[in-house]
Amino acid sequence: MHNDVQVKTLEAFQEMPLEYREAVKKIVISHAVNELYGAQVFDEPAIGLAPDPYSKWLTCRVAMEEYGHHVRFRELGAKLDIPLENMTPENKKPLSIFEFPLKTWPEFCVIKLLADLGEILQVEDLLSCSFYPLQQVARITMPEERFHAEFGKTYCTELCENEHQKDQVQEAINHYFPMLPAFFGRSGSHNNAIFRKWGIKQRKNEEMREDYLSQANKVVTELGLQLPALQA
Repeated sequence: MHNDVQVKTLEAFQEMPLEYREAVKKIVISHAVNELYGAQVFDEPAIGLAPDPYSKWLTCRVAMEEYGHHVRFRELGAKLDIPLENMTPENKKPLSIFEFPLKTWPEFCVIKLLADLGEILQVEDLLSCSFYPLQQVARITMPEERFHAEFGKTYCTELCENEHQKDQVQEAINHYFPMLPAFFGRSGSHNNAIFRKWGIKQRKNEEMREDYLSQANKVVTELGLQLPALQA
Protein backbone atom coordinates (compact mmCIF):
# COMPACT_ATOMS: atom_id res chain seq x y z
CA MET A 1 0.00 0.00 0.00
CA HIS A 2 1.29 3.46 -0.92
CA ASN A 3 -0.38 5.24 1.98
CA ASP A 4 2.02 8.17 1.76
CA VAL A 5 1.18 9.06 -1.86
CA GLN A 6 0.21 12.70 -2.37
CA VAL A 7 -0.24 13.87 -5.94
CA LYS A 8 -1.07 17.55 -5.68
CA THR A 9 -0.78 18.82 -9.26
CA LEU A 10 -1.47 17.75 -12.83
CA GLU A 11 2.26 17.92 -13.48
CA ALA A 12 2.94 15.50 -10.63
CA PHE A 13 0.20 13.23 -11.96
CA GLN A 14 1.99 12.89 -15.30
CA GLU A 15 5.09 11.68 -13.46
CA MET A 16 3.24 8.90 -11.62
CA PRO A 17 3.41 5.25 -12.73
CA LEU A 18 1.04 4.17 -15.49
CA GLU A 19 -0.95 1.99 -13.09
CA TYR A 20 -1.75 5.03 -10.95
CA ARG A 21 -2.67 7.26 -13.89
CA GLU A 22 -4.93 4.63 -15.45
CA ALA A 23 -6.66 3.99 -12.11
CA VAL A 24 -7.46 7.67 -11.62
CA LYS A 25 -8.75 7.92 -15.17
CA LYS A 26 -11.08 4.95 -14.64
CA ILE A 27 -12.73 6.71 -11.70
CA VAL A 28 -13.03 10.02 -13.53
CA ILE A 29 -14.56 8.35 -16.59
CA SER A 30 -17.01 6.36 -14.47
CA HIS A 31 -18.26 9.43 -12.61
CA ALA A 32 -18.47 11.54 -15.76
CA VAL A 33 -20.49 8.90 -17.62
CA ASN A 34 -22.85 7.98 -14.81
CA GLU A 35 -23.56 11.55 -13.68
CA LEU A 36 -24.52 12.43 -17.25
CA TYR A 37 -26.62 9.34 -17.88
CA GLY A 38 -28.42 9.58 -14.54
CA ALA A 39 -29.35 13.18 -15.25
CA GLN A 40 -30.64 12.20 -18.69
CA VAL A 41 -32.75 9.17 -17.71
CA PHE A 42 -33.89 10.12 -14.18
CA ASP A 43 -33.47 13.74 -13.13
CA GLU A 44 -34.52 15.62 -16.25
CA PRO A 45 -37.57 13.41 -16.98
CA ALA A 46 -38.64 13.75 -13.32
CA ILE A 47 -39.29 17.47 -13.82
CA GLY A 48 -42.36 16.51 -15.81
CA LEU A 49 -43.46 14.01 -13.13
CA ALA A 50 -43.17 16.48 -10.24
CA PRO A 51 -46.67 17.31 -8.95
CA ASP A 52 -46.45 21.07 -8.41
CA PRO A 53 -44.34 24.13 -9.30
CA TYR A 54 -42.26 24.03 -6.11
CA SER A 55 -41.29 20.38 -6.53
CA LYS A 56 -40.59 21.02 -10.23
CA TRP A 57 -38.27 23.86 -9.23
CA LEU A 58 -36.37 21.67 -6.77
CA THR A 59 -36.18 18.87 -9.31
CA CYS A 60 -34.77 21.33 -11.84
CA ARG A 61 -32.09 22.17 -9.28
CA VAL A 62 -31.29 18.47 -8.81
CA ALA A 63 -31.04 17.95 -12.57
CA MET A 64 -28.86 21.04 -12.97
CA GLU A 65 -26.49 19.88 -10.24
CA GLU A 66 -26.24 16.34 -11.64
CA TYR A 67 -25.35 17.74 -15.07
CA GLY A 68 -22.90 19.99 -13.23
CA HIS A 69 -21.23 16.96 -11.66
CA HIS A 70 -20.70 15.52 -15.12
CA VAL A 71 -19.20 18.80 -16.29
CA ARG A 72 -16.76 18.90 -13.35
CA PHE A 73 -15.55 15.34 -13.88
CA ARG A 74 -15.40 15.86 -17.64
CA GLU A 75 -13.30 19.01 -17.21
CA LEU A 76 -10.90 17.13 -14.93
CA GLY A 77 -10.79 14.29 -17.42
CA ALA A 78 -9.88 16.67 -20.22
CA LYS A 79 -6.96 17.94 -18.13
CA LEU A 80 -5.83 14.32 -17.78
CA ASP A 81 -5.91 13.94 -21.58
CA ILE A 82 -8.97 11.67 -21.57
CA PRO A 83 -10.76 12.11 -24.92
CA LEU A 84 -14.16 13.73 -24.38
CA GLU A 85 -15.91 10.96 -26.32
CA ASN A 86 -14.60 8.43 -23.76
CA MET A 87 -16.64 10.20 -21.07
CA THR A 88 -20.04 9.59 -22.66
CA PRO A 89 -22.58 6.76 -22.26
CA GLU A 90 -22.11 5.93 -25.94
CA ASN A 91 -18.54 4.80 -25.30
CA LYS A 92 -18.78 3.38 -21.76
CA LYS A 93 -21.77 1.41 -20.50
CA PRO A 94 -23.44 3.18 -17.56
CA LEU A 95 -24.25 1.40 -14.31
CA SER A 96 -27.13 -1.09 -14.41
CA ILE A 97 -29.09 0.96 -11.84
CA PHE A 98 -29.97 3.36 -14.66
CA GLU A 99 -31.87 0.63 -16.51
CA PHE A 100 -34.79 1.11 -14.12
CA PRO A 101 -37.78 2.35 -16.20
CA LEU A 102 -38.75 5.54 -14.36
CA LYS A 103 -42.49 6.17 -14.71
CA THR A 104 -43.78 7.88 -11.54
CA TRP A 105 -42.95 10.62 -9.05
CA PRO A 106 -42.75 8.18 -6.09
CA GLU A 107 -40.21 6.14 -8.05
CA PHE A 108 -38.04 9.20 -8.58
CA CYS A 109 -38.23 10.11 -4.89
CA VAL A 110 -37.09 6.59 -3.99
CA ILE A 111 -34.23 6.83 -6.47
CA LYS A 112 -33.05 10.03 -4.80
CA LEU A 113 -33.52 8.50 -1.35
CA LEU A 114 -31.55 5.33 -2.04
CA ALA A 115 -29.30 5.81 -5.07
CA ASP A 116 -27.98 9.15 -3.92
CA LEU A 117 -27.24 7.66 -0.51
CA GLY A 118 -24.99 5.23 -2.37
CA GLU A 119 -23.43 8.08 -4.32
CA ILE A 120 -22.65 9.90 -1.06
CA LEU A 121 -20.60 6.89 0.08
CA GLN A 122 -18.77 6.78 -3.27
CA VAL A 123 -17.91 10.48 -3.20
CA GLU A 124 -17.08 10.33 0.50
CA ASP A 125 -14.43 7.72 -0.27
CA LEU A 126 -12.70 10.23 -2.56
CA LEU A 127 -12.47 12.98 0.06
CA SER A 128 -9.09 11.58 1.13
CA CYS A 129 -7.99 10.66 -2.39
CA SER A 130 -4.24 10.82 -2.99
CA PHE A 131 -4.85 12.75 -6.23
CA TYR A 132 -5.73 16.21 -4.96
CA PRO A 133 -7.59 17.52 -8.05
CA LEU A 134 -9.97 14.53 -7.82
CA GLN A 135 -10.29 15.06 -4.08
CA GLN A 136 -11.26 18.68 -4.74
CA VAL A 137 -13.98 17.71 -7.21
CA ALA A 138 -15.36 15.32 -4.59
CA ARG A 139 -15.39 18.08 -1.95
CA ILE A 140 -17.33 20.42 -4.25
CA THR A 141 -19.76 17.67 -5.24
CA MET A 142 -20.49 16.26 -1.77
CA PRO A 143 -22.87 18.97 -0.43
CA GLU A 144 -25.00 18.65 -3.56
CA GLU A 145 -25.18 14.85 -3.25
CA ARG A 146 -26.29 15.28 0.36
CA PHE A 147 -29.01 17.67 -0.80
CA HIS A 148 -30.23 15.14 -3.38
CA ALA A 149 -30.52 12.37 -0.79
CA GLU A 150 -32.28 14.75 1.60
CA PHE A 151 -34.63 15.71 -1.23
CA GLY A 152 -35.53 12.05 -1.61
CA LYS A 153 -36.05 11.59 2.11
CA THR A 154 -38.21 14.72 2.42
CA TYR A 155 -40.49 13.82 -0.46
CA CYS A 156 -40.74 10.14 0.49
CA THR A 157 -41.72 11.24 4.00
CA GLU A 158 -44.37 13.52 2.54
CA LEU A 159 -45.72 10.79 0.27
CA CYS A 160 -45.90 8.33 3.16
CA GLU A 161 -48.43 10.55 4.93
CA ASN A 162 -51.00 9.21 2.44
CA GLU A 163 -51.64 5.45 2.63
CA HIS A 164 -52.01 4.98 -1.14
CA GLN A 165 -48.84 6.93 -1.86
CA LYS A 166 -47.05 5.11 0.97
CA ASP A 167 -47.87 1.87 -0.83
CA GLN A 168 -46.44 3.37 -4.03
CA VAL A 169 -43.21 4.27 -2.24
CA GLN A 170 -42.91 0.73 -0.84
CA GLU A 171 -43.57 -0.73 -4.28
CA ALA A 172 -40.88 1.48 -5.79
CA ILE A 173 -38.44 0.36 -3.09
CA ASN A 174 -39.31 -3.28 -3.79
CA HIS A 175 -38.54 -2.86 -7.49
CA TYR A 176 -35.55 -0.55 -7.35
CA PHE A 177 -33.58 -1.49 -4.25
CA PRO A 178 -32.45 -4.95 -5.48
CA MET A 179 -30.49 -3.20 -8.25
CA LEU A 180 -28.48 -1.06 -5.84
CA PRO A 181 -25.94 -3.39 -4.15
CA ALA A 182 -24.28 -3.89 -7.57
CA PHE A 183 -23.55 -0.14 -7.52
CA PHE A 184 -20.57 -0.93 -5.28
CA GLY A 185 -18.88 -3.41 -7.59
CA ARG A 186 -17.73 -6.96 -7.00
CA SER A 187 -16.22 -8.27 -3.79
CA GLY A 188 -12.49 -8.90 -4.16
CA SER A 189 -12.34 -6.46 -7.09
CA HIS A 190 -8.95 -6.17 -8.81
CA ASN A 191 -9.61 -2.54 -9.74
CA ASN A 192 -10.58 -1.70 -6.18
CA ALA A 193 -7.38 -3.29 -4.88
CA ILE A 194 -5.36 -1.01 -7.18
CA PHE A 195 -7.37 2.04 -6.09
CA ARG A 196 -6.61 1.25 -2.43
CA LYS A 197 -2.99 0.38 -3.14
CA TRP A 198 -2.40 3.95 -4.35
CA GLY A 199 -4.65 5.69 -1.85
CA ILE A 200 -7.07 6.75 -4.58
CA LYS A 201 -9.93 5.06 -2.72
CA GLN A 202 -9.98 4.03 0.90
CA ARG A 203 -12.40 1.13 1.35
CA LYS A 204 -13.10 -2.27 -0.16
CA ASN A 205 -16.24 -2.62 -2.26
CA GLU A 206 -17.69 -5.11 0.21
CA GLU A 207 -17.08 -2.72 3.12
CA MET A 208 -18.88 0.09 1.32
CA ARG A 209 -21.74 -2.22 0.35
CA GLU A 210 -22.21 -3.38 3.94
CA ASP A 211 -22.21 0.23 5.16
CA TYR A 212 -24.71 1.16 2.47
CA LEU A 213 -27.11 -1.67 3.31
CA SER A 214 -27.06 -0.62 6.96
CA GLN A 215 -27.74 3.04 6.17
CA ALA A 216 -30.41 2.22 3.58
CA ASN A 217 -32.20 -0.02 6.06
CA LYS A 218 -32.13 2.74 8.66
CA VAL A 219 -33.58 5.44 6.40
CA VAL A 220 -36.31 3.16 5.00
CA THR A 221 -37.27 1.92 8.47
CA GLU A 222 -37.65 5.53 9.61
CA LEU A 223 -40.32 5.89 6.91
CA GLY A 224 -42.25 2.97 8.38
CA LEU A 225 -41.31 0.84 5.36
CA GLN A 226 -38.95 -2.05 4.77
CA LEU A 227 -36.31 -3.18 2.33
CA PRO A 228 -37.07 -6.29 0.28
CA ALA A 229 -34.97 -9.36 0.90
CA LEU A 230 -32.03 -9.66 -1.46
CA GLN A 231 -31.26 -12.84 -3.35
CA ALA A 232 -28.14 -14.56 -2.06
